[in-house]
Amino acid sequence: MGRGLAIAPLALAITILLEIAVFVLLGRWIGYPWAVLIVLALSGLGLALLRREGIRAWRRFQAAAEAGERPGIHVTDGLVGLLGALLLAVPGLLTGVLGLLMLVPPGRQLARARLQRTAERRLSPTVVGDLFGPRRVRVQRDTPADAGPSEGGPGGPPAPPGPVVEGEIVERDDR
Repeated sequence: MGRGLAIAPLALAITILLEIAVFVLLGRWIGYPWAVLIVLALSGLGLALLRREGIRAWRRFQAAAEAGERPGIHVTDGLVGLLGALLLAVPGLLTGVLGLLMLVPPGRQLARARLQRTAERRLSPTVVGDLFGPRRVRVQRDTPADAGPSEGGPGGPPAPPGPVVEGEIVERDDR
């Protein structure tokens, strides 16, 4: 079982306890009828946005596929929108605020970048290249470790950096 799945029940229990505590605090502060109204309004908004975000994500994915573009950015943006709407739809104040943050442009961009980095780490370079296109990198060659002190090796003055090589990360398939 993956580490994320192992801690999911604990994270869910902590989230529920936090949601109850925040609801009680808000209820004491502004009154329980208003707190219930806020939770219901956030959930209603989430349900309305869930449908809209799903349709929007599907249309953007289809348009990218028809135009021959890489669909990764549209897929991640759609997933972030759907997750934000789903968090809004779940009854709770903390999840509602987190869902709203994922739907406003700065929060959406941050979540999309985080999701893309996670995909790049967990998926094979070939799949990542198909989704997001080749990644551009700058590589600076370092001095060899076996170079003597006069060549900039250990114990000597640092050698000037080698040439910078720009390129794309490509995985070779030797099958």
